[in-house]
Formats: sequence, structure tokens, C-alpha cells
Amino acid sequence: MSGTKDKVKGVANEAVGNIKQGVGKATDNDRLRAEGKAQELKGEAQQAVGKVKDAVKKP
Repeated sequence: MSGTKDKVKGVANEAVGNIKQGVGKATDNDRLRAEGKAQELKGEAQQAVGKVKDAVKKP
């Protein structure tokens, strides 16, 4: 997978995670809030992997 694809998936996971956290907070659903936080962190990690892949490709 290219760095760009990792970064795009990361942004998407981060966005969905933020939405889940907001819904969890609005509905007082701790499980949904926790899932959202986990997904947000996964997205941040995916973006970091994408940045590293792009950096490695550059001479």
C-alpha cells in the first residue's frame, strides 16, 4: 500500500472516530465514545505510517 493510501485511510478513520466520540458523548454512551477514541488513534497511526512510507521513497 502506498503512503498516500495509508494517509487517506487514516484521515477517514480519524473522522469516523471523532463522529463516534461525539455521538457517544451526546447519548452518554461510554462504549461508543471509547470505540471512537480507538478508531481515531488508529487513524492517526495510519497517517504516520503513510508519512514514513512517503519519506522512505524520497531520495
